[in-house]
Amino acid sequence: MNAKPLSTNLLMSYGSLDKSRLLNLEYSLFKEVLRTNRAGSYSSSSIIGCNTRKYHGFLVAPIPEFDYERHVLLSSVDVSVEQHGKSFNLGIHKYMGSHYDPRGHKYVKDFDLDPIPRIVYRVGGVVLQQELVLVENESQVLLRYTLLEANSPTTLKLKPFLGFRHIHDLTRENMSANTRYEKITGGIKLRLYEGFPYMHMQCNKNAEFVPVPDWYKGIEYIKEEISGFPYAEDLYVPGYFELPIEKGESIIFSAGTNGAKVDDLTDLFEREASTRIPRNSLLNNLLNAAQQFVINGEKGSQLMAGYYWYGPRLRDTLISLPGLSVYQEDKTSFKDILNSAIQQIKKEVLNNGDAIVKEVDSTLWLFWTLQNCNDFCDHNIWPTYGEILKEILEYHLNHNTEQLHVREDGLLHAKVEGIPLTWMDAISNGQPVTPRYGMAVEVNALWYNAIMFALSEASEAGDVTFAQKWQPIAEKVKENFMKVFWNSEKNCLFDCVDGDVVDASIRPNQIIAASLIYTPLERDQKKSVLDIVINDLLTPVGLRSLSPDHPRYQGVMAGYVREQKEALHQGTAYPWLLSFFAKTYLDLFKQGGVSYIQRIIDGFEKELGEHCLGTISECYNGNPPFKANGAVSMAWNVAGLLSVISLLETY
Repeated sequence: MNAKPLSTNLLMSYGSLDKSRLLNLEYSLFKEVLRTNRAGSYSSSSIIGCNTRKYHGFLVAPIPEFDYERHVLLSSVDVSVEQHGKSFNLGIHKYMGSHYDPRGHKYVKDFDLDPIPRIVYRVGGVVLQQELVLVENESQVLLRYTLLEANSPTTLKLKPFLGFRHIHDLTRENMSANTRYEKITGGIKLRLYEGFPYMHMQCNKNAEFVPVPDWYKGIEYIKEEISGFPYAEDLYVPGYFELPIEKGESIIFSAGTNGAKVDDLTDLFEREASTRIPRNSLLNNLLNAAQQFVINGEKGSQLMAGYYWYGPRLRDTLISLPGLSVYQEDKTSFKDILNSAIQQIKKEVLNNGDAIVKEVDSTLWLFWTLQNCNDFCDHNIWPTYGEILKEILEYHLNHNTEQLHVREDGLLHAKVEGIPLTWMDAISNGQPVTPRYGMAVEVNALWYNAIMFALSEASEAGDVTFAQKWQPIAEKVKENFMKVFWNSEKNCLFDCVDGDVVDASIRPNQIIAASLIYTPLERDQKKSVLDIVINDLLTPVGLRSLSPDHPRYQGVMAGYVREQKEALHQGTAYPWLLSFFAKTYLDLFKQGGVSYIQRIIDGFEKELGEHCLGTISECYNGNPPFKANGAVSMAWNVAGLLSVISLLETY
């Protein structure tokens, strides 16, 4: 999928690492690298190659036999250089008691990510470069080793560490593992357990495979330990590949679920590397990250919500699509993803009887998505999508249950005890952290926007019958929205209303309501909402999920998983919300607001060098210094920033 040429006024220098600190484990272990491909595989580790999560691995791939769930197949590869009978292992693993062995990080002299991950090691007079690419449409990773400097004969040893386990699990030495291997062209293949595909490990140069089967026990993952999860496992090493390498020579090691043509590996590596977007600007980094969420697998085109543990999620998909697609010339994948989302709505909501609705807002986001994806919907929305839009509106209007119904005043009411129905969906101890039962402000704003958008499209298409039915409903919703949600004391919107229970918490959901093309708010009300959001919620990395003045505010997301979940929507900041903030701000101030929004976006350049390089994390602490937290790369955050950049270009 190609990105269109970028306007030079948006180009910035890449937020580079402090390379003088590469040898500092407290620094380098907490910087991660992620590469993905369209087949659903990914490769990830810390910048020095020490896995710090159970989710890390050189090849993590979906397994068809296990419903395409992702599994860590190749955890890592230790490379050693040997001269004059002395061997230097450049790998690194953590064991109990913060013991690292080997300590290959001390040989790291350089690291870069533009356009592909590259580590340079120096051992005496030997300088070795390691580069990595994932093959775009295969579960295959390629490692290229280039000997940049050497004064005497040099030998490489490549030692693969195998997991063959689900990304959420850990493995131990066991008698069930099938440790037998078969020789194939350029290497070997093996599979530890039935049901898995074979792992094919091959080199593009004749290599001797030396079988030294062993389990490396007690390898630890520091980030799992910090979060309170189990964090130690045993990995199986079948042996090592040994081969000579000359100065200036490159050797490619391939690991994949299908066998490789070893004579083609050099060309394959070059082709894959040449298609990567340069990471020489904020915008190009975001475009690079945007492509990593798109999967064209056996289940069709899908959008991953985030890495590492999120899969496709309907709400995230619909919110992310406009931003992720805005700079892409090839719209086919995004159309396919949109159509997949529509099929999911039909299956899980419209054709699911009176089953409990678990995401009350997701179907309404579809209208917003279509509003903002006009360019790849061919401006032909009602003929193409009119039927599904009408079905969704009728579903809400006629769904008369305690869980979901339209009240007499036209507003949507949704309540299911124990289930969070909006995007603030964290659960701790089996209960929602932020229940938001009843009438949520952004849900009802999306309801009004959906009706008005459908009326506009129907009118343009000459659908008079639809307009006659829904125009009075739209007017009723707008009138009663302000009666129910306007907080005259603070001149902003209530967050949620359930009968006599009114939640006046200052949360960012009201800026979503203010930003919509068809918003129930008037200009002065939008301005008032904007002011309170700037005063209470705006940070350099997004909007806080709760005002610091609230007694339940938690400005730091720390501790074990339970504590982290309880803080997730109680003050953590989210970059994706900036797109709604910027839309509202620029709607009000036009050209006069451009420099203000541009400064906010420019501030994200430094975030490219934090947490996971070149992308945007799930959330950030609400308190300075606004440390990144949660998933290392989140689709709607990347999409939100791309939307803001695109919006700035219109001015």
